[in-house]
Amino acid sequence: MHLTFFDLDQTLLATDSDYEWNRFLVDTGWVTADDYSAANDKFAGQYAAGVLDIHEYQRFALAPLVAHGHDVMAGLRERFVAERIEPRIARHARGTLAYHRQRGDLIAIITATNAFVTTPIATLLEVDHLIAVEPERIDGRYTGRIDGTPSFQAGKIERAKTFVAEHDGEAIDGVTFYSDSHNDIPLLEWADRAVAVDPDQRLAERARAEGWSIVSFRNEQPPALV
Repeated sequence: MHLTFFDLDQTLLATDSDYEWNRFLVDTGWVTADDYSAANDKFAGQYAAGVLDIHEYQRFALAPLVAHGHDVMAGLRERFVAERIEPRIARHARGTLAYHRQRGDLIAIITATNAFVTTPIATLLEVDHLIAVEPERIDGRYTGRIDGTPSFQAGKIERAKTFVAEHDGEAIDGVTFYSDSHNDIPLLEWADRAVAVDPDQRLAERARAEGWSIVSFRNEQPPALV
């Protein structure tokens, strides 16, 4: 059995669900517009530069959940996924997922976005396994902290190894990983096959140097899949 991991944001999606969720909260009046937008842009810049403090970012991103609770925000999340995410699924994302299902691969999304935002997106994409940043909850209430190892940068390797161990690692004959971001280079190096999808500049340069596949899920022509 082959294991195929997919990054989510800017890979299967032609957008960043984390960033868009925060923008959606601004647009719908759930957070203070100017301050929240400025912080959202600041953290997005840090992610792009590869210097994001994931714990600091999640304290920011989870603050509305801490303030309003799961049930209230989950109702809003349904509208968010319908309006902001479903139209931005990358052109060839579903076709690529279907290709790997038909091969019999074990498929999982692995993302640095938190599980509150990404769980319904994985369901929308019909992917049963999701590895995401887990928000801590105590007595049912969000704390704003991360539970366990965040699936970000090198932490993705740790979470990936745990997933493999939980799914009969001896039966897995190889790992493929699709991603757009230089933040995922550690996991791309760890995988048996690395695929750069619509990559940022730093990942594109690394992919060319390493001889990794480079494909697009957004171009009109579907990617050549192996």
